[in-house]
Amino acid sequence: MNNKYEAVIGLEVHAQLATQTKLFCGDSTLFGAEPNTHVSPITLGHPGTLPMTNKKAIEFAIKMGLACDCEIERTNYFARKNYFYPDLPKGYQISQHTTPICKGGKVKIKTDQGERFVQLNRIHLEEDAGKSIHDIDPNNTCIDLNRAGTPLIEIVTEPDLHSAEEAWQYVTEIRKLVRWLNICDGNMEEGSLRCDANVSIRLKGEEKLGTKVEVKNLNSIRNIKKAIEYEIERMIKEVENGNTIKQQTRSFDANNDTTFSIRDKEEANDYRYFPDPDLPAFVLEEAYIKDIGISLPELPEALINKYQQVFGLSAYDATQLCDEKATTDYFEKVIHHSTSYKSVANWLLGPVRQYLNEQAISFEWFTLSPILLAELIELVDAGKVNFSIAATKILPVIITENKSPLAVAENLQLLQISDSNELEKWVEEAIAAMPDKVAAYKKGKKGLIGLFVGEVKKISKGKADPKMVTELLEQKLQ
Repeated sequence: MNNKYEAVIGLEVHAQLATQTKLFCGDSTLFGAEPNTHVSPITLGHPGTLPMTNKKAIEFAIKMGLACDCEIERTNYFARKNYFYPDLPKGYQISQHTTPICKGGKVKIKTDQGERFVQLNRIHLEEDAGKSIHDIDPNNTCIDLNRAGTPLIEIVTEPDLHSAEEAWQYVTEIRKLVRWLNICDGNMEEGSLRCDANVSIRLKGEEKLGTKVEVKNLNSIRNIKKAIEYEIERMIKEVENGNTIKQQTRSFDANNDTTFSIRDKEEANDYRYFPDPDLPAFVLEEAYIKDIGISLPELPEALINKYQQVFGLSAYDATQLCDEKATTDYFEKVIHHSTSYKSVANWLLGPVRQYLNEQAISFEWFTLSPILLAELIELVDAGKVNFSIAATKILPVIITENKSPLAVAENLQLLQISDSNELEKWVEEAIAAMPDKVAAYKKGKKGLIGLFVGEVKKISKGKADPKMVTELLEQKLQ
C-alpha cells in the first residue's frame, strides 16, 4: 500500500446460530435439505401468522456478547426492516435497530505489529433471508427458502481495522470464538459465517473518513483478505489518478481476486424501521444474564495463560492446544489422569495430531479413551517403551482396539529391556560393527554417540533402553 494513505475498515460478520429451529418458528435449520422443505406459513410470511421468539437464540447472542466484553441491553425489541428481496417472503426482515442486544465490546487480534483490541459497535439478532441460485437454470433464478428465518447475530465493528491482515486475523478470531462457544459451526463454505467489508482510504494523519465502499458476502477468510487488498489498491489508484471514489456496493470475483460494482449508493438506505407489532419486547433479568455468564467455557486467552503459568508449557504449545476447543477438551481429559503436562502436549500435538491428519478427522471425532493415552504416556515416561515404538506401533492398536497399552506392548514384545547383560551384548555388537567410528569417537568426535545408540536400537529392534545404552556406550568408548 502507498505509504501516503491509511486504510480504514469496518466489518460486519453474520454468524448463523446453531439452534435447531428458526428465530420465530419451529422450522428446522438443518443444512443440506431438499430446497423449500424447511418452510411453514410463518417462514413464508402468510397473512395472519404470528411469530414467537426463539429463547435459545437470545441465549447464544448473550454468550457472544459476554465473551466479547459487551454491555448487554436489558430491554430489547425487534423491528421490521423494510426492503424487498426475492428470497425474503414477507417483504421485510425482522432485525434489531434501536436496541441491539449487545453494545460495544472488543476482540483481541495478533498481527506482526503485536496484539491489540478491535472495538465493536454492536452485536444484534436478526433473521436470515433465503437463497437465490443463479446457476441451475440459464433463464431463471431459483429460490430456496430453507434458510429464510434462520437466526443470525450480526457482529459489527467500529471502523477500527487498517489492513487486510488485521481483517483476516479478526475474522479468524471471530470464527474461533463462535465455535468455542458452540453457538455457530463457523462453516463459511456452507454460508453459516459470512462477512461484509466496508473499506475506505484517507491520507495519513487525517481524521475524516473517506468515501466508503462495501464489499458484500465474502464467504471465506482468504476471500476477505484478497478483496480488501484489492479494494485498497484500487481506491489508491483512483485517487492518485485524480478520480473521485464512488460510494458503491461491490462483490468479489474469486476467479481473479478482483472486486466489481453491483450498484452505486447515492445516500444511505431508508429501511423505515419500526417495532414489530407481532413480537412483544423482551426484558432480560439480571439473574438470567448471570447464569449465562457462569455457563461460559473458559476462553482461549485465559487457558493459554494458565497452561504456561501453571503447567509450564511453552507459548507455542499452549496456543496450539487452544486452537480448537475439541483439542483443549481432550487435553483437559487426559491431564485428569496424568500430570506430565509437557508429555501430554507433545503427544497431542505430535503423534495424535499426525494420526488425525492421516485419517482426515478432528479431535472432535477422536474416540481413544483419554485414560489409555495417559497410560501410554506413562509407559514412555517410565522408560518401559521407546517413544518412537509407542507412537508408531502401540498408538494405532490402542486407538482401533481400545486395549491397554501395557497389554499391547507385552503382546507385541515391545517393552524395553533394561537387563544389563542383554544390553551389554548389543552395545558390544554395535561397537564391533564400526571400528572406524570408535577410533573417531576416541579422537574427540563425541557427537558420534548418537550413531552408536541408533545402531543398538536397530540391533535390539527398539527394545533397548536408550538412557542405559548411552551410559554403557560412554563407559566402553572411553
